[in-house]
Amino acid sequence: MAQNNTHRTPGRAQLPTHHAQRAARGLGGAAVLGGVVLGTAFTGGAAQAAPAAPAAPAAPVASAPAAQALPTAPSVVAPSAVLDSTQKLRWGSRGGAVQDLQSALNGHGASLAVDGVFGPRTHSAVKSYQSSQGLLVDGVVGPQTRGALNGAGVSTGGASVATSSSSSSSSIVDAARSALGTPYSWGGASLGGMDCSGLVNYAYEAVGIDIPRTSSQIANGGRWISQSQAQPGDIVAWSGHVAIYAGNGQIIDASGSRQQVVERSIWGNPIGFVTYR
Repeated sequence: MAQNNTHRTPGRAQLPTHHAQRAARGLGGAAVLGGVVLGTAFTGGAAQAAPAAPAAPAAPVASAPAAQALPTAPSVVAPSAVLDSTQKLRWGSRGGAVQDLQSALNGHGASLAVDGVFGPRTHSAVKSYQSSQGLLVDGVVGPQTRGALNGAGVSTGGASVATSSSSSSSSIVDAARSALGTPYSWGGASLGGMDCSGLVNYAYEAVGIDIPRTSSQIANGGRWISQSQAQPGDIVAWSGHVAIYAGNGQIIDASGSRQQVVERSIWGNPIGFVTYR
């Protein structure tokens, strides 16, 4: 005969685990087994992580001082190249001495390629420098121009230049006249025989002015002027021919047609007048 357990709740069987579940509900829903709480924390329904330890306060960051520009170093201007003390430079010259000249001229405001070739740009720069220094403007780097570029300076004033120019004008004409009757000789430059450019070189050399050798170089190496500006001693140029201007419409030239040095009126149609002063 079946007997009822009087200690059970009527109408429902209760297992030992039932009591544990009740206890768990009393602890916020976590199961307790053998004194160990499983699942969530004791308080609150959701699991909560232990609060993180407060972060240590960051060390104060020292502000970096503003960058300061370094003082600009003073610019150092290299001295001009020292030119050879003996070599005379002119149109057509080449080599290291011309490179030194070009560097020296660039130090005085020119803008030349330092290529060692004394061409039209270098020639023009030399004349500009000579003019600025009160020197004889002949485009040739002789003792005075070289000395000025090397820092020796010059003591030539405007009045003395004018006197020297006037004196050299008559001396050039006198030298050319001294060659009258000299036979024409192509490539010659002496009283034994001379051509047109040889005569001009001969007359200018007599007064210490160095000029290019050929007629085209002579015409292109100087400064072009009008006939009204021409003075005795300047040069009259034709295509392939040059002559010394003697004044009053007269020239002295080594004539190929007459085969000697002659003095005569300006003939034909010269392409212009050139001065080296």
